[in-house]
Amino acid sequence: MNNADSYGAKGVLNVDGTDYEIFRLNTVEGHDSLPYSLKVLLENLLRTEDGANVTAEHIKALAQWDENAQPDTEIQFTPGRVLMQDFTGVPCVVDLATMREAVKELGGKPEQINPLAPAEMVIDHSVQIDSFGNADAMERNMDMEYQRNGERYQFLRWGQTAFDDFKVVPPGMGIVHQVNIENLARTVMTREVDGALRAYPDTCVGTDSHTTMENGLGVLGWGVGGIEAEAAMLGQPISMLIPRVVGFKLSGSIPAGATATDVVLTITQMLREHGVVGKFVEFYGEGVAAVPLANRATIGNMSPEFGSTAAMFPIDEVTMDYLRLTGRTEEQLALVEAYAKEQGMWHDPSRELRFSEFLELDLSTVVPSIAGPKRPQDRIELTDAKQQFRKDIHNYAEGGSVTNGAVDDASEESFPASDAPSHDATDEQTEADKPRETSGEPVEGRPSNPTPVSMPDGREFHLDHGAVSIASITSCTNTSNPNVMMAAGVLARNASEKGLTSKPWVKTSLAPGSKVVTDYYEKSGLTEYLEKIGFYLVGYGCTTCIGNSGPLEEEISQKIQEQDLAVTSVLSGNRNFEGRINPDVKMNYLASPPLVVAYALAGSMDFDFENEPLGHDESGKAIFLADIWPDPVEVQKIIDASIDTEMFTSKYATVFDGDHRWQELQTPEGSTFAWDEDSTYVRKPPYFEGMDLEPSAVTDIEGARVLLKLGDSVTTDHISPAGSFKSDTPAGRYLLENGVARKDFNSYGSRRGNHEVMIRGTFANIRIKNELLDGVEGGYTRDFTQEGAPQAAVYDAAMNYQAAGVPLVVLGGKEYGSGSSRDWAAKGTSLLGVRAVITQSFERIHRSNLIGMGVLPLQFPEGESAETLGLDGFETFSISGVTELNNGTTPKTVKVTATKQDGSEVSFDAVVRIDTPGEADYYRNGGILQYVLRSLVKK
Repeated sequence: MNNADSYGAKGVLNVDGTDYEIFRLNTVEGHDSLPYSLKVLLENLLRTEDGANVTAEHIKALAQWDENAQPDTEIQFTPGRVLMQDFTGVPCVVDLATMREAVKELGGKPEQINPLAPAEMVIDHSVQIDSFGNADAMERNMDMEYQRNGERYQFLRWGQTAFDDFKVVPPGMGIVHQVNIENLARTVMTREVDGALRAYPDTCVGTDSHTTMENGLGVLGWGVGGIEAEAAMLGQPISMLIPRVVGFKLSGSIPAGATATDVVLTITQMLREHGVVGKFVEFYGEGVAAVPLANRATIGNMSPEFGSTAAMFPIDEVTMDYLRLTGRTEEQLALVEAYAKEQGMWHDPSRELRFSEFLELDLSTVVPSIAGPKRPQDRIELTDAKQQFRKDIHNYAEGGSVTNGAVDDASEESFPASDAPSHDATDEQTEADKPRETSGEPVEGRPSNPTPVSMPDGREFHLDHGAVSIASITSCTNTSNPNVMMAAGVLARNASEKGLTSKPWVKTSLAPGSKVVTDYYEKSGLTEYLEKIGFYLVGYGCTTCIGNSGPLEEEISQKIQEQDLAVTSVLSGNRNFEGRINPDVKMNYLASPPLVVAYALAGSMDFDFENEPLGHDESGKAIFLADIWPDPVEVQKIIDASIDTEMFTSKYATVFDGDHRWQELQTPEGSTFAWDEDSTYVRKPPYFEGMDLEPSAVTDIEGARVLLKLGDSVTTDHISPAGSFKSDTPAGRYLLENGVARKDFNSYGSRRGNHEVMIRGTFANIRIKNELLDGVEGGYTRDFTQEGAPQAAVYDAAMNYQAAGVPLVVLGGKEYGSGSSRDWAAKGTSLLGVRAVITQSFERIHRSNLIGMGVLPLQFPEGESAETLGLDGFETFSISGVTELNNGTTPKTVKVTATKQDGSEVSFDAVVRIDTPGEADYYRNGGILQYVLRSLVKK
């Protein structure tokens, strides 16, 4: 890309004798009062100005940003690097591998295809908690992980060796976002460009929504769909509107009883109520300096939960201390500080910055909290948790009153104590397990359905509504934070020393974000106490937070289903949506790691920590949560004594090597991948079949049929394949025909590397409503290739249309394509044979992704819709004027003619939503991958 440098911004910064080429912000009027996050975007535009996609006018619009205006200026943002996890990253690598073969067919060298921006993948989404509560749990879980995912891992290991600028962190090393902040993030990047060593702000998009965790380290980035990630990997910009920026002022400090998790749940609730979708949030003020880096990362991580694009903290001494602690080099440290100060990006709390909106939180007002039972923003103060549970339970369970007492003694029976780690029963009953005294009088409260359960190992207990069936220290949000992780360990120690342990029906698990956590637990001596109360290491991965909690014990699961019990989970994660955590669990709560431990001890959400004891000591004295709650001063002392730089440098020295399982994988070699024709996980997609070095001329669309006619607010989650699927679906039939047993179907997510499965799941959401059919939900349409246009599965009809040479269109309403599951929403649409999507309005990213897959996005004329134009979807469509793109220009409108069954016609001028020169290039080439491929071969 040629840099136009209209502002003469290119210059040199010398740091300790090394010259770095930089693009100075002080050459642009208005830069100084911009929020930190917009300064990062401004530098990005200065560095990528080419006179076409990025112009001097774009730079001026950003520098002279009107903080009070609604976003209306589109800019092209070029991320510095790409971060992937295995679920969403596999299709990106599949596409790169396919491009290598296409290059070869076009006469180029396969080795030409590499990421043009550094790309890193952390395999962390596939480990499931099958084994727990024992010393071998992690090893067993990893063995099963490799059994389930061997094909995918062989492919990714090949990619690790075949591509330049692509690195893979193998399974069992940590959670993607923690590995990012502890090791992969640069804060300031360097790259050799035309013989000069260039320095620029670290910007990173990722194929996971919680990529925003890096915002706490001063790195601008957010989660994107796979097509955007591929575009960024291949050096292409991402279209975005200059956003509104919400200034969030922090003051005060966290009180002794509260944690970073409580802060983040408070902020999530505040920002949800305020409304920050599509905006940046930026933290400022004197209080910022008092927020530890781990807490900043925890806050940034939750950005998707409160809805903002990013949640930024600027660079300051706290940033430097963390970079130093985690083992970054002295050269890197010097560069980060010098660069940030030179560019006016170093945090100065006295400087007045421009913000669009303002919020403030006094951290001293934060109180212990949880969130649930189904959304992260549903914050509940811990003191109100029991009362709120009793209100909410009526939405999940039928029943009457409950005896005023503990959950586990609803029948007034005692039961054997549990040796939680191994789930072996003992004959001895501890004080903690004895029934508490009750008044015996029923009180109005939650529905009650005490159900006796007998386990094979001799454990006997009663399960009831509200029982905590899962207590999991999991996810990137909190397992990156030593303050809350050490607090959990200290609470476990204090509980164990008083004879407390987890209740025998609780599935306990510890899944740290990185191996460093295990190191500091070992050094502090807290591991043995976590294990004593049931929290054994189960793996280094997302686990429960993404629904990989694994099955409950069979007898417990059976009783829950038989009695329709509304049991609960408590996790230190960021996602507690309905149905996400475990199919047996109806109510899911977010809590800090120490509160996860506390709820495992209590065994029920129907519990008041202030007034109900967790058990009794040897003298019979009641033990309350306050008696064992960690002293924050002691927690900090343990942190100071237990965490050092050597832990980070030693663990990350071999982070890309993997364990013996990874190293023993039978991995194909060579610059192109040896596709396995029998694989149902990884297959070569057809994007480049029959492709020539020069693109064919763009053609008008003639004789098209409507595949689906959809209403307003159809999201990419409606369009994309997601979740599990049944045997009688097109995807299920495909797998059965290829010898896959029903029990081995796995999910659409696990098979993202197989386009055959994913096409069959596109537009197959069980809740999608196609208006071509009356009162039918799900992935069905009319097949106009058949007499009488009968109902058919969307995929089956699309294949019949393809066989008959009939192009397809989709009709939609307002806000078409909002949502998060983006890449296959566009890929699947294209592979089904859809040539154009005509709607009232588009979500910006899905519109761009459709172009990236060669699909034409069109809008009805202002004020018009399918309904006002009298279109019912039974018409045949022709679209003329598209060929104007062959002249190097983009038409503002094209003529659409819909011919009804009776021969009458409806015509209208549809607005062409190809909005930038780059998008026009993509469309002319049939998609972004084809455009990049041809560009590289021609070079």
